[in-house]
Amino acid sequence: MRAYFERQQYLIDYALAALLRRKARNLGLLLVYTLLVFLFASVLLLSQGLRREAAILLQDAPEMIVQRLVAGRHDVLPAVELETLRRIRGVGEVRGRLWGYYYDPVTKANYTVMAAPERNLSNDRMLIGIALSRVRQVGVGDVLSLRAADGTPALFRIAGVLESTSELLSADLVLVSAAAFRTLFQMPPDQYTDATLTVRNPREASLIAQKISLALPASRPLLRTEILRTYHAVFDWREGITFLCLAPLLLAFLVLAWDKAAGLSPEEKREIGILKAIGWETGDILRMKLWESALLSLTAFLIGYLLAWWQVFYAGGRLFTPVLKGWSVLYPDFRLTPAVGLAQILVLLAVTTLPYMVATLIPGWRAAITDPDAAMRG
Repeated sequence: MRAYFERQQYLIDYALAALLRRKARNLGLLLVYTLLVFLFASVLLLSQGLRREAAILLQDAPEMIVQRLVAGRHDVLPAVELETLRRIRGVGEVRGRLWGYYYDPVTKANYTVMAAPERNLSNDRMLIGIALSRVRQVGVGDVLSLRAADGTPALFRIAGVLESTSELLSADLVLVSAAAFRTLFQMPPDQYTDATLTVRNPREASLIAQKISLALPASRPLLRTEILRTYHAVFDWREGITFLCLAPLLLAFLVLAWDKAAGLSPEEKREIGILKAIGWETGDILRMKLWESALLSLTAFLIGYLLAWWQVFYAGGRLFTPVLKGWSVLYPDFRLTPAVGLAQILVLLAVTTLPYMVATLIPGWRAAITDPDAAMRG
């Protein structure tokens, strides 16, 4: 066993020396290789981080949301239907929600306005998200004017700015009292945007959703698990579109790698012929070429992956964030928690390293089985 490891160490030393003898060629390939790994790893790490962030945030989401549909569109929910929901066996607490979108012509962005009874806000007070505070350049104590649905101005004094730790959810959020919300959107007191409810036995959530659909045929119950699956589907779709855009770069790299690896120079063929003449076996030459390609590809993979890690988790992931997050005027500014999957690393290794290693072994094997005298004479 010791002799085997010593033999591999000698092969690694020789492969490293061979790479250093062709610095210019290998350095160019290393730079392109690193860029490819960096781009693909950035997409994988960012999408995985966003999925994890969505899963953590949705842990506190309502177990079930019930919306009313009219002609396939989301409509207001009459307060009388809340009593129907409470009478369904297995349903716990039922609460009507008030929320909607407000278009601000100043920032040309949509705000999410929500009634927050638990905050005990007076009718002329509001809480705003930190992204909205940055864009409008307002803070605690300032007055923010909104235009009600009937055209009259509604003045609110900012009572607080929501914490930056929740910015993914609260970037464009405006919290007001229930009375202020109804005044702003001219919503009658017997109507709600939708309803949230708890389920006494979480295992029966799907069954209760079916009961709700039978009791209120015009309703649409949404489970928390379904919302999470929707988020995952959206991230998968956007990730696939991004990879599709990067596919030409991968194809160009594979062509470059094949050209660089398959086209052995006369010096390399002569070198292999000399090694064969002094007693190297074909297996030793193949192992040496394998170590040569492995050193180059793994170095590029390590550098590219570490750069992608820094770019996503410490530099804000700004390269692909607009694509994977979605377009918005008010971008939330938050730092993702590092999340890495072993399966992702293995897939990235297979896509970026295996083609190059195979491309180096084939010409090396052809040169190794050539007569040493013919190889040395070119």
